[in-house]
Amino acid sequence: MGLGQSSKSAAVSDSDEVNFDHFQILRAIGKGTFGKVCIVQKKDTKKMYAMKYMNKLKCVERNEVRNVFKELQIMQNLEHPFLVNFWYSFQDEEDMFMVVDLLLGGDLRYHLQQNVRFSESTVKLYICEVALALHYLRSKRIIHRDIKPDNILLDEHGHAHLTDFNIAAVVKDDLRARSLAGTKPYMAPELFQPFDASHPGYSFAVDWWSLGITSYELLRGQRPYVMRTSMSSSDILQAFRSHPICYSPTWSTEMKSLLRKLLCLDMDRRLSCLSDLQELDYLSDINWDAVLSKQITPSFLPNRRRLNCDPTFELEEMILESKPLHKKKKRLARRMRDQQGAENSPQSNQLQQRLENIQRDFIIFNREKLRRVTVDTDVKDVISNERYKDTEDGQNNNVVPATFKSG
Repeated sequence: MGLGQSSKSAAVSDSDEVNFDHFQILRAIGKGTFGKVCIVQKKDTKKMYAMKYMNKLKCVERNEVRNVFKELQIMQNLEHPFLVNFWYSFQDEEDMFMVVDLLLGGDLRYHLQQNVRFSESTVKLYICEVALALHYLRSKRIIHRDIKPDNILLDEHGHAHLTDFNIAAVVKDDLRARSLAGTKPYMAPELFQPFDASHPGYSFAVDWWSLGITSYELLRGQRPYVMRTSMSSSDILQAFRSHPICYSPTWSTEMKSLLRKLLCLDMDRRLSCLSDLQELDYLSDINWDAVLSKQITPSFLPNRRRLNCDPTFELEEMILESKPLHKKKKRLARRMRDQQGAENSPQSNQLQQRLENIQRDFIIFNREKLRRVTVDTDVKDVISNERYKDTEDGQNNNVVPATFKSG
């Protein structure tokens, strides 16, 4: 069951901006805080992607526009083997769209819900792959702030990719953030402490704590701390101090030692950078160049015969969703007619102004076009350099001699 859209190819020239009509919508695969996700195929290249679309009106009502814009701004400057990389962004009157890598292996939350118990060797590789992603983010001064199984996607070969940057923080020269953000069961202890002169904020170590919680959960099927959303910060800090983590006797001594280093309550003593991780005896057998180039085969391979996601997403899109994506063209045309006959009111004018601000400030991005421009620039630079060399050494008689002005 697809979401149905004409399969006629759209003519796309270099000058055209990518838009909704350039994609074939195939099926819905998920939804999150800020939008819904479907599988799409770009009509001219036939490449498959995941497309997240966010309703502008809902984003305004929920005060989420700033987070969406921040995610767009962050992701356009990122590209890494263990991230879900960003390809295109565009908008129409109704929605904002983000097109990213399609990873068909499902997220780790889905596999946990399918009662998958990951082996120690599998989790060890995930730790290495996510650590390389965190090292890259650190070089960009980015704290992810929401590392959890839901935000780690597997490709069809089983490699881990980090996604979802809508609450990420870009830190300045002091390398500290101060706002409370994250998913409580995965948030580091320092996030629950009041920020003052003695505790001026937190940094990259919070992501490594979250990686430790995630790794523990993958191995055991449950998190090391029981944490309810209603718990206050003081209760959570008390739980950290009074409930020591229970490690399974079946895990290797080395894995337990690694988890203890990741789940150290003191952020200054916590393992929180790639170089410290690489120095561990437990990882002395790891070829990090091979990890980065995805040459190490994961022990867990997602099922390739099915989509590794909840099938009810498509049912909701087709039957329960009030504004299904496949009826967008008819809906926008009807909306245009309705707006022409509608009376203005202060409330509707204010809302219209906020929607117009989104239309004006939205970041349009096209990595494919950016790569073409980069390649063309590189080629021109090479040609220019070669011409300069030929002119300089006089070995090319077809080159017009350079003209020099005196003075």
